[in-house]
Amino acid sequence: MATIREIKNRRKAVSNIQRITKTMQMIAASKFAKAQHRATAAKPFTEGVFQLVRELAGTAGDIDHPLISGPAAGAGKPELWLLLTSNRGLCGAYNGRVLRMTMAGLRKQAEKPETEVVGKKGAGFLKFQEMPANTHHTHFGDNPRREEIDRLADEYMARFTDGEISAVRVAYMQFHSAGKQEPVLLQLLPLKPPADDSKDGAGGGGAVYEFTPPGEELLGELLPVTVKATLNQCFSDAIVSEHVARMIAMKAATDNAGKMSKLLTRQFNRARQAMITTELTEIISGAAAQE
Repeated sequence: MATIREIKNRRKAVSNIQRITKTMQMIAASKFAKAQHRATAAKPFTEGVFQLVRELAGTAGDIDHPLISGPAAGAGKPELWLLLTSNRGLCGAYNGRVLRMTMAGLRKQAEKPETEVVGKKGAGFLKFQEMPANTHHTHFGDNPRREEIDRLADEYMARFTDGEISAVRVAYMQFHSAGKQEPVLLQLLPLKPPADDSKDGAGGGGAVYEFTPPGEELLGELLPVTVKATLNQCFSDAIVSEHVARMIAMKAATDNAGKMSKLLTRQFNRARQAMITTELTEIISGAAAQE
């Protein structure tokens, strides 16, 4: 059985860990609230742009665009995969779920895609798997600026339209609610607006729109905006998912530290009681021997 001093030191260490995890939980909760507001505020705009592109494509007829079909020179070129992970750990299974999904997708590819990583955890994992990333983006951090993400989207669109890559996919954690996040592999380019699942499609009594300027010119303006908005939404979802995962992990660690502290307190009290009982027994035995 551990001595009283050992139990006391362990209880002190657990108490210090509990204070640290509690503080990290509060910080993560504060960051989660801000990131959630930013992610949910941007989602209606992204969905609205998709809806506008869908209506434009359905009403304006057969319109082609490089961001939808891609150039002929891109056929046979490798894909580009962007992996969004965190720079720090202590966020539960957040990184593990995204990385497992990414590795499963990479193993199914006949030709190895060009990989780019955001976050130290993803870069370290790919290096450990002997599949190091072609590019490691270290400048985004926990709160990337929209201008930086738009610059990255412009680079992807330029490479795609020039035929250097055949597609762009983004692996990230999609945020639905504080209780649900799921890893997703999103096809960013070629841009495929979500299909209209409604029964009343163009063949029904749907509204007819007149576009000014013409549809092809509108697509030239809307599609780059859609790509940028989608990539920004991916970053926002990844960030808010990381914060909620860290908040949950730190809450679980705090609760476990509290249970461990109570257990050590009981062990400490029992050990101290046993020591007192032993000392009393020795005193009584010594007094009885002197009589």
